[in-house]
Amino acid sequence: MVVSLLIFLVPRLPRWDRVKESFFNSERLIDSFPRLLDAFVLDIKIFAWSTPAIIALALVLAIARSSRNPALFPIRIFVIGYIDIMRGVPVILWIYLIGFGVPGVGLERPFNSPLLWGSVALVLTYGAYIAEVFRAGIDSVHESQRAASRSLGLSNWQTMRFVILPQAIRRVVPPLMNDLVSLQKDVALVSLIGPIEILRQANIDKAKFANFTPYIGAAIIFLMITIPLTRTTDFLLARERKRTSATRVR
Repeated sequence: MVVSLLIFLVPRLPRWDRVKESFFNSERLIDSFPRLLDAFVLDIKIFAWSTPAIIALALVLAIARSSRNPALFPIRIFVIGYIDIMRGVPVILWIYLIGFGVPGVGLERPFNSPLLWGSVALVLTYGAYIAEVFRAGIDSVHESQRAASRSLGLSNWQTMRFVILPQAIRRVVPPLMNDLVSLQKDVALVSLIGPIEILRQANIDKAKFANFTPYIGAAIIFLMITIPLTRTTDFLLARERKRTSATRVR
């Protein structure tokens, strides 16, 4: 109903023709779309090499924060401070600070690349966010699992590795997928410090044509990726809910 009203009413607005020409120009879309796709390859590359590093860092942070060993108390305090600081500052600011700041100390190539340090900024920030997802999964495992592991003679590390983590990771797959969807979109922020990925290419085409349609093309490409990922997340969430449900419909 709402969509039908929008379709009916929007074209009747006084300046719709100007907006249509500026944002929905089919010629500009067809012309810019191949370049946007080529630039999107860089987004995929950044996502591909950042994701494993983020998950590895997040796991280390989550395990350290969840540790109950008194000797690791200073490390646990450091991890809590790190997570609070990284999550307390917008991702875009960390990309500016790290992406411009680190190369500014005079590093030689290739270690002064904005692409490299923009990726590092994403890893450090998203590692903190996803660490909290993993920590929630670890805390959700019932205390009886730890007690049973201790009764079998397993050490704290063995309990974490063989008993707690397998259950925790399985439980946090849906929220983890949500964060990965957000990461796929935030990769575009790296363009603000120089690399020509899809958002920067859209900016270039917008300036070239004095037309905003390339932004619509970029949005379409992002939707082609994020909608399937979102539906996959919903499927995994439904499957996990069904698996953990106390009652089973026959």
